[in-house]
Amino acid sequence: MPVRPPRSLTVILSAIVLFLCVASAPAHLYLDAEELVEADSLDIDVPGYSVPSFVAWDADSLPDLIVGEGSGSYPDAKIRVYLNEGTLEEAVFDSFSYAQSDSADLVVAGSGCLGVFPRVVHWDADGKKDLLLGLANGRVRIYMNVGEDGAPHFDTGADVEVGSTGSKTPIDIGSRATPTFMDWNSDGLNDLVVGALDGKLHIFVNAGTDTVPDFLVETHAQADSADLIVPSARSSPHILDYDHDDKKDVLSGNTNGQIVFYSNVGTDETPLFSGYEYIEADSVDIDLPGTPRSRPFVCDWNGDGHRDLLIGASDGVVRLYRGVEHEHWVSVPDDDVVPTNAVLLAAYPNPSYTALSIPFVLQQPTRVTVSVYDVAGRRIGVLADRVFPSGRSQVRWAGTDGEGHALPSGVYMVLLKAGAERARGKLILLR
Repeated sequence: MPVRPPRSLTVILSAIVLFLCVASAPAHLYLDAEELVEADSLDIDVPGYSVPSFVAWDADSLPDLIVGEGSGSYPDAKIRVYLNEGTLEEAVFDSFSYAQSDSADLVVAGSGCLGVFPRVVHWDADGKKDLLLGLANGRVRIYMNVGEDGAPHFDTGADVEVGSTGSKTPIDIGSRATPTFMDWNSDGLNDLVVGALDGKLHIFVNAGTDTVPDFLVETHAQADSADLIVPSARSSPHILDYDHDDKKDVLSGNTNGQIVFYSNVGTDETPLFSGYEYIEADSVDIDLPGTPRSRPFVCDWNGDGHRDLLIGASDGVVRLYRGVEHEHWVSVPDDDVVPTNAVLLAAYPNPSYTALSIPFVLQQPTRVTVSVYDVAGRRIGVLADRVFPSGRSQVRWAGTDGEGHALPSGVYMVLLKAGAERARGKLILLR
């Protein structure tokens, strides 16, 4: 994989809590060799095609494993929930249950190479997790949580629709819908991006509110002055700012079992792409055998601040590729100070049960922006955006999002920008 030289940046680092990254390094995930995820000491092997994600499901704030299953020879598609019985650092799974709808297992019709593509979302800003499903027939359905946030139970679901008021119809991208719910145009509202059999990214911008999403038209992500089409088709997108340039990028699975990366050469408000690369693990392109339909999900599996990758495919197993340190991640002893304009110091106390202080040092007055992100790469708050004087300064994070709501236990990332220099570190919040 080609590597661009990093910008000059020297950091001071607490060895136990911070790894800082030169943000101009390539976007890619730096991944170790493949592992298979286990439950009850056996490899997870769901009937049909696996579609994994790793998110908090119950009330203990630990991320849990959610796996869509079905189709092939299993047309009744369900969503498995493996609760994490371990810790933030080491996930452990035992038995599983199925997501529930109307007092029974939630079941949808699978077909061909897709049972169900589940994503946990917050659809209506009520503070309770909901369930967004992509279906084999190209439809997208939303199941609202009528239980509690820590004990989800869902209604009977409804098709997500598009069109003007009075003439809406169910979204139908043709076949093999793989949705994600995120802010595509940086207007503060979550939008709908849906991969499909045709390899495109179908975009539905939210013209409503956080409480009542409203989709008026369908557009498509663009690459090289045409619709972006993932090679070998069956796009399965995961969208994040991978290279820390404040512009969202696209990672996608495909028919051939590869993971394709598109760097955003446009803006964060109007993403635009040109060319692509294949993601490696252990210095070899990820390329699962046959035509397995890779379905990726990026997460922090073990709370070390590195992005890890889960992949589901036709064999029903869940593959894990752990993020590893790379030449662009540098560890510098506390007493090894080299003159530079911006130096990010270790946050304290870290871990914290309440608030953390984030200190930094400037050699000259500089405009500094300090932001906090979750491990999925979503910005959840801006702590500072102003000119700071030379010398030592610090900002404080109260463990809340941009609206002042307390966040759950977990690993978060702080990104400091000072002129052309950038650095990031890990924050651990305990509740």
